Amino acid sequence: MNWIKSPQDTGEQAVYFQKELTWSRKPIRVEAKVTAMGVYNLLVNGKKIGKQVLTPGWTSYINRVQVQTYDVTAELAAGGSVAVEVGQGWGVGTIGYGHTPHFNDTQVSTAAAITAYFADDTAETVETGTDWDCYTHPVLSTDIYNGETWDGTYQPVLLGKATVSDKTFHTVPQVGEWITTHERLRPVALFTAPNGERIIDFGQNMTGWVELHIKGQRGDVIAFDHAEVIDKDGNFYRGNYRTAKAYARFVLSGEEETLAPHFTFYGFRYIRVLEYPGEIDPAVFTAVVVHSDLKRTGDFHCGHPLINQLYHNVIWGQKSNYLDVPTDCPQRDERLGWTGDAQVFCRTAAINFDVEKFFAKWLGDMALEQLESGEIYGIVPNAIQDGHTRCSAAWGDAACICPWEIYLAYGNQELLRTHFPMMKKWVDYIHGAGKEEYLWLDGVHYGDWLAMDAGYGVCEGATPTHLIASAFFAYSCKLVVKAGRVLGEDVRAYEALYEKIVSKFRECYIENGAPTVKGIALENEYPQKKPPVITPDTQTARVLMLHFGLCTEEDRPVLAKQLAELVLENGTHLTTGFVGTPYLLHALAENGYEKLAYDLLLQETFPSWLFSVKQGATTMWEHWDGVKEDGTFWKDSMNSYNHYAYGAVYDWIFGVAAGIKVAEDGPGYEKVTIAPVPDERLGHLTASVETRRGRLLSHWEYREGRPLYRFEIPAGTTAKIVLPGGTIETVTEGVYMYG
Repeated sequence: MNWIKSPQDTGEQAVYFQKELTWSRKPIRVEAKVTAMGVYNLLVNGKKIGKQVLTPGWTSYINRVQVQTYDVTAELAAGGSVAVEVGQGWGVGTIGYGHTPHFNDTQVSTAAAITAYFADDTAETVETGTDWDCYTHPVLSTDIYNGETWDGTYQPVLLGKATVSDKTFHTVPQVGEWITTHERLRPVALFTAPNGERIIDFGQNMTGWVELHIKGQRGDVIAFDHAEVIDKDGNFYRGNYRTAKAYARFVLSGEEETLAPHFTFYGFRYIRVLEYPGEIDPAVFTAVVVHSDLKRTGDFHCGHPLINQLYHNVIWGQKSNYLDVPTDCPQRDERLGWTGDAQVFCRTAAINFDVEKFFAKWLGDMALEQLESGEIYGIVPNAIQDGHTRCSAAWGDAACICPWEIYLAYGNQELLRTHFPMMKKWVDYIHGAGKEEYLWLDGVHYGDWLAMDAGYGVCEGATPTHLIASAFFAYSCKLVVKAGRVLGEDVRAYEALYEKIVSKFRECYIENGAPTVKGIALENEYPQKKPPVITPDTQTARVLMLHFGLCTEEDRPVLAKQLAELVLENGTHLTTGFVGTPYLLHALAENGYEKLAYDLLLQETFPSWLFSVKQGATTMWEHWDGVKEDGTFWKDSMNSYNHYAYGAVYDWIFGVAAGIKVAEDGPGYEKVTIAPVPDERLGHLTASVETRRGRLLSHWEYREGRPLYRFEIPAGTTAKIVLPGGTIETVTEGVYMYG
């Protein structure tokens, strides 16, 4: 296919390319293959084709751009008009740190081929070329961060014939899920803020856009911007969007019409109506949810309303941030595929939704962007002009953790095989990265990101980054060994490496059951002017030692007791960040502190999961104190209210409270252990997942002070039932009740 662009640079204004098609005779099938650098829609005879939006999606454009294929037989068998409308999107508009525009090219471009197939096995193909007309578009400006302006009174201008683009891109068939629209939310309130601004509340923080259905006067304007929260005075707050304008403006045509953005999306719960002809009619506005077209597989409910709301927030956090890549947030001038966020949530993601194809695409881009040295940087696809984020432990380790977790969830050995070289290269990179062969002491890492133990505003937390990096070095090496054994690879060198890493870790960090540091120069690894005190005496340090199996069995009870004491000394509150939080409840429950794990889960005061729920959150927050106890906000600089990482707690609820765990020798739920840990404070609990084999369910409830159990096992699954007190039995398909 030929890549074409406009003969004139229209800046942020969209363009469209058009061609009239005729066939020499009537075809039996017509197929269109289309892609773009930017975001496009395919139109035939003026009507959009397909339910997908934001095509071609976001990939590592320097390596590959997806091509979508459409069956347009019904629309084009007799010929007709074909148009491809293109806006800036991720490919050309402003994206990434530094807000650099034109990351991949200075202008949008498209490539298309429309093929008619005939009964005699011949075909005719029309490709994009210099015989296509190029027009300006009624979308006068469009940008991922800043939003979109549509003018229904605008008359497109013929700019001339398309020109051949001076840049081409490697194309591949669609590898990820379609991006599609989903729920449609009506306003729950229209109110006037204390400062006089008019605000519409859709009741749910989300990703997507606002659609208008209206008939107004020609030239009338409706304009609004977006926000996630209202401040403590009841006013519209969007400081956390930073430079992202997140703006929408529609000029009405005078006809009855349905209007929505074409080439961008927003993260929001509220809109502030800036322009509207007359009295605002809430019925005009509908919030449309947009994310990758993922099948919902998980379900959960219990007898505790706040935990149910927490689960709701986990689900909506995933939906909001699983828009083609696993983004950190959907609202501000970021929206990037952070590897650390993705790996901590990966297991939970695969319980909630079918994400096998979603991760196959994203991990494919990760492998393409891995450097020859083995380095994996903080965001995929890379969106930093002429540079990278940090090459950090726990972020780069997504290269090992995500392939392994997706293998366990779906049993896809080929996906594991595809990414086994990436896994090995990452571990090899760490092995040679610094002055100590079996520890990772060098580099600038993200640490225990946003932990509460290093003082306000110190993002990396108090746990030494070299301790975290060395712990993940061991963990990723262990996963390489596990993956290699599954694949029949020779991993004896990695087995030996793992033993040496663990031995060195214990020598340097654990002495008589107490974390310590010996013989390590604790250099300033932090970019802040005032670095935190370097100390391993943190919850996260012990969590990693326990959960990653880095301590001896003799030291385990001592470390577990120390972890419990740290939690209790902090008023039964966590202090962990992105690295420690996903494993905190596991580390407690695995070592005899199940009740304390539940105490943390059910904690309602700051910092805790339920603190945000009590504050009215409908998605997960980036900061434990995104809204403080006095109603003020954390800093504008980095404060998302739709940031899914801490939603990884559902992995513990599903895997420990409900007790469902996939056996490593039976991936894809071929073999599972069901070992629930009930707690009467929840009253009852039901968790299920729709596996490739059918629905697997765990239920318990309290009656007269004792738990009763019910399990549903699908065909093809073998389940080992373990109840408090020991193993009951190993079962296959059926419904089983105990108590």
